[in-house]
Amino acid sequence: MKDVTVSKGNVFEDLGMSEPADRMVKAELARKIAEIISKRHLNQMEAARLLGVDQPKISAIMNGRLSGFSLERLFQFLNIMGRDIQIVVSQKPRSRKNAGLQVICS
Repeated sequence: MKDVTVSKGNVFEDLGMSEPADRMVKAELARKIAEIISKRHLNQMEAARLLGVDQPKISAIMNGRLSGFSLERLFQFLNIMGRDIQIVVSQKPRSRKNAGLQVICS
């Protein structure tokens, strides 16, 4: 029988990777960018022209290779695609030990 590890809610933290919250935020933003590209039926060249980057950068986003992208750059891409970015800072619940970082895409 194989051991099963219950996730903490962040795969990057589960894997022991550095900066897991930042990685999760980037992954969620990239997922939203990829979703918009797909819903608009854009190919990677069309998406690249729209966002002012080359096609390999779109491929990287679509495949989750995000180390070359800052949060600000991903925010810019979403703005170009007609999405508002809203950042809300709030008190963490007492029930949670540490404050966190979260992305909610609608």
